[in-house]
Amino acid sequence: MANPGGTNPFASPADAASSPWDDLPDDFFLSTSITSPSPSPPPIPPPIPSTSPRHATPHRSTSLPPASTPSAATSASVSVSASFSDPRPRAAPASHQHQHQPQLLHPSHSLPAFPAAASRSPAAAAQVWPPPPGPHHSGSIPEFAAAPASSAHLPPARTAVRADRPPPLDLRPRPPRESQAGAALRVLACCCDASRSEAGAAARLWAAGEAGVRAWDLADAFRSPSQQRWGDESSAPFRESRRTPPALCLAADPARSVVWSGHADGRIMGWTADPGPEAGECLSWEAHRGPVFALAVSSYGDLWSGSEGGAIKVWYAELIQKSLVSQTEEKHKTLLVERSSIDLRDMVSDGGACPLPAVDVKLLLSDNSRSKVWSAGYLSFALWDSRTKGLLKVVNIDGQVDTRFDILSAQDSYSYETKQTLFSPRKEKARSPVGFLQRSRNALLGAADAVRRVAVKAGFGDDTRRIEAFTMSTDGMIWTGSANGSLAQWDGSGNRLQEFLHHSSSVQCIYNFGTRIWVGYMDGNIQLLDLEGNLLGGWIAHSSPILSMAVGGSYIFTLAGHGGIRGWNLASPGPLDNILRSELMEKDSSYKSFEYMKVLVGSWNVGQEKASYESLRAWLKLPSPEVGLVVLGLQEVDMGAGFLAMSAAKETVGLEGSTNGEWWLDVIGQILKVHSFVRVGSRQMAGLLIAVWVRINLKQFIGDIENAAVPCGLGRAIGNKGAVGLRMRIHGRNICFVNCHFSAHMEAVSRRNEDFDHVFRSMTFSSPSNGLLTTSVSGSAAQLLRGTNGSRLPELSDTDLIVFLGDFNYRLYNISFDEAMGLVSRRCFDWLRENDQLRAEMKSGRVFQGLREGEFKFPPTYKFEKHIAGLSGYDNSEKRRIPAWCDRVLYRDSRTSSQIECSLECPVVCSISLYDSCMEATDSDHKPVKCVFNLDIAHVDKQTMRQKYGEIMGSNKEVLDSLQGLEALPEVDISTNDIILQDQNPFVVKLHNRSTKELACFEIIGQTPKSSGTPFSGFPSWLKVSPAVGIISPRQSVEVTLQHGQIRSQDYLTGTSGDSSGAAQEKVATLLVTVTRVDSTAGRRHKIQVQHRCRRETYSSRGYNLADRFFA
Repeated sequence: MANPGGTNPFASPADAASSPWDDLPDDFFLSTSITSPSPSPPPIPPPIPSTSPRHATPHRSTSLPPASTPSAATSASVSVSASFSDPRPRAAPASHQHQHQPQLLHPSHSLPAFPAAASRSPAAAAQVWPPPPGPHHSGSIPEFAAAPASSAHLPPARTAVRADRPPPLDLRPRPPRESQAGAALRVLACCCDASRSEAGAAARLWAAGEAGVRAWDLADAFRSPSQQRWGDESSAPFRESRRTPPALCLAADPARSVVWSGHADGRIMGWTADPGPEAGECLSWEAHRGPVFALAVSSYGDLWSGSEGGAIKVWYAELIQKSLVSQTEEKHKTLLVERSSIDLRDMVSDGGACPLPAVDVKLLLSDNSRSKVWSAGYLSFALWDSRTKGLLKVVNIDGQVDTRFDILSAQDSYSYETKQTLFSPRKEKARSPVGFLQRSRNALLGAADAVRRVAVKAGFGDDTRRIEAFTMSTDGMIWTGSANGSLAQWDGSGNRLQEFLHHSSSVQCIYNFGTRIWVGYMDGNIQLLDLEGNLLGGWIAHSSPILSMAVGGSYIFTLAGHGGIRGWNLASPGPLDNILRSELMEKDSSYKSFEYMKVLVGSWNVGQEKASYESLRAWLKLPSPEVGLVVLGLQEVDMGAGFLAMSAAKETVGLEGSTNGEWWLDVIGQILKVHSFVRVGSRQMAGLLIAVWVRINLKQFIGDIENAAVPCGLGRAIGNKGAVGLRMRIHGRNICFVNCHFSAHMEAVSRRNEDFDHVFRSMTFSSPSNGLLTTSVSGSAAQLLRGTNGSRLPELSDTDLIVFLGDFNYRLYNISFDEAMGLVSRRCFDWLRENDQLRAEMKSGRVFQGLREGEFKFPPTYKFEKHIAGLSGYDNSEKRRIPAWCDRVLYRDSRTSSQIECSLECPVVCSISLYDSCMEATDSDHKPVKCVFNLDIAHVDKQTMRQKYGEIMGSNKEVLDSLQGLEALPEVDISTNDIILQDQNPFVVKLHNRSTKELACFEIIGQTPKSSGTPFSGFPSWLKVSPAVGIISPRQSVEVTLQHGQIRSQDYLTGTSGDSSGAAQEKVATLLVTVTRVDSTAGRRHKIQVQHRCRRETYSSRGYNLADRFFA
């Protein structure tokens, strides 16, 4: 502590001549903006007379500071390191010496502790930080710093290129959540141009969301955006569709170069990336009465769709293709497609019972290896034959077969044929051979099943095991992911083989490419598995849930819940990652950007009063036009037992606010509106209120505003004490403000420490519930921060700047009212600060660990009589409460030491240019305080970084050599390319991998020419191909069997049964065999011509052609 009237070691050169408080008389002591001090200080007035009685407990009555100024030699001997102790050479009475030890006055309270950052002695628990280097901090004030007690209190590690994951391609950097209102993306799909001869060429990434679909041409991934719109300023160029009802799912149809989207209004839409600024809509029809949750394209080219209540429909390939190429009117094409479907649930239902659970069909998967389709609800699967549309099996998540389907199959072996009459022109439906008793039994079982399924859907079942995602691997296995993080492997017949648990977070998506299975989790992690389920690697890909994945080019793209899209090299992790990481780190100066702004933070305990306009203007006076952000915290906006109880009840249902709170927001907003500020966020819990205003020209750089509230009152449930917080991203950096009101009374030090610890540990942020933000998944709710030892870290730990403000209620200890008033009247705040409970607790490392506070020179802000100005307004009632600095502002930025400069590794550097109170405000028993921060922010220019990424990929020799190695395709020989099938005899085609080291992947798709000149994509209905996908080991062969099959039920609908004369007919199809590596989409295509000659069987003349009704 500096000697009263002497040189203050914390004073800047500008105010070293005198204290700003010396210009005001004691009877009207006001705190205004600090002006140039007078060259010679006026005489120090005598202390304010007091008639307060002496306390029984000892205090420092015999050691008041003298009224005279010490000599220059004495002042010069005061060092910065000793500024918080009494510098005067005096001997305190022996009976009082022990009272200078804070641990004796405030016994530490036993609290669960985080792992210690480092062992520290009590003397080293606090230090003084000078202003940081840099031109923006030259006039800042020194700060008192409390050392961090654990890793949770340290700033998070930041870097432009993380060493713990592969360098990603930021196709669409994370947009502000506010920019995504009504336009959030949900799902990805990738589709290649089938007109190109090479596999993987002209790939486009599609994304569907609440406003429609988007398409990125991956050839333009490294170009600058063609449009500047909020949220997409740094995105790669993309095309966007017209606004549509929310899209819930996507299915790529590469054979037709179309992407299908299912929408919330029940429509299915087809999209093509035709030249032009927009994604072109090629076909649209009403598919379901409810939302379309899932889509899949089978190996026969049919489109399958799933909706609510277990509804599944199939849309036939021939009529879809005819509609796509038709030149007729749109309504005729739509009508043709709408009437070309069959409802599979109706087909398998009989006698009031259905073997399918009546739950929403959330997922559909085409098993092209065995010509099957899987449909999934919450806790069960159904397997279908994609050629005949027959139901093969219904199993639950444990792999147990649904018994009712077995009973139905045994009792009614002709039920499937019976259902064919639904598509016949006959008016009478054939009676089912199932008896009355059996139908009644099935109906009862169906009702019981419905009750069970509703209970599961309502959350009464084992919800943690619900199916979230599934995929088919190249070896023909089916992989499913559940909400509990487990992965299950199934064979193609629906038998559960084994289960794996590599991560505890919920699985959100699974994708297979080559020999790797990519798994995306709710907490933003990615894991890679081999086909045996062994964990190969993993990393944190996003800060929010990974909603979807798709492979395009040489990348697998991930869509996060916040809307960001990143591409990860298919060969990652590998040598290519190290090359990219090293090159990007060397070029960081090209994409590194700096921003500067001032932030005004204010706190006021308003004591349930409404302030006058003059008080607000004095408090909110902006010290500089550079202030771009204003953060204000209020305490005791509303109090009273009734209000607190109502507030607690409202919190339980997500409601907040009060009439007084709205008044304060409106009045403050009107004052700041004159300076072009707009409110962007607020949060109220009981009497606590925090709000943020930003200048209009800076609003586009501030987003992802989330709020939180932590009650610390009775039972940690009442909000009379506690904290409310706002978290946001400013230029891509996490900034957080927390407004606190801790326990009152002199003796409640341990309770206040507990309040801070509870707030720091338990504050969890969520997006506002005002209807403005519609992102499907909240990032903060999903992300789990982990420490180095695996323990969960608080959310407040992952902030680049955190500011605590409010009425902390720490008092002055070991001093009487008379002594405190005497020191205040003499402006001996350095001396008085030695009795501050908060500083003592911070020194001992028991509270606000790792935070700092600027040196203040204003009088204690508590307790005053209302409407009495100056120091004479201090409480002089019978209680004679000792003045105290209850109202404070503390913070922690990215620095771990005082001399670190702003950089991408230390992205937020702060200093304090003003820390003051507002003595003009007399409306409450507290004085408001304000603190002005100088804020330097370093951030990555995502657009420039993506361009540098592209330059490295296209010019670096090591990268090019690595990519060239990935494009070396394995040589695969096909035994024949001309096949003639005879009757029902199978034909075997051998695929032989000549490579000695590389695995080869193959996929077979079909193209069927039509006599009308309109080909359709997919296997013809008369052809069976098994397997159609697979892996060929080095120097090994795979046998693919081709066989003629029975004509499927579709021919009754499309009329392809033709004449019934029994004349011979030749059937022709083309098979395209695509061969690729296991880690690249580049491939080579082979053609196989297939012919079949046989005498056609005779079918009933009831067949007719719906297509001819519209295209005749």
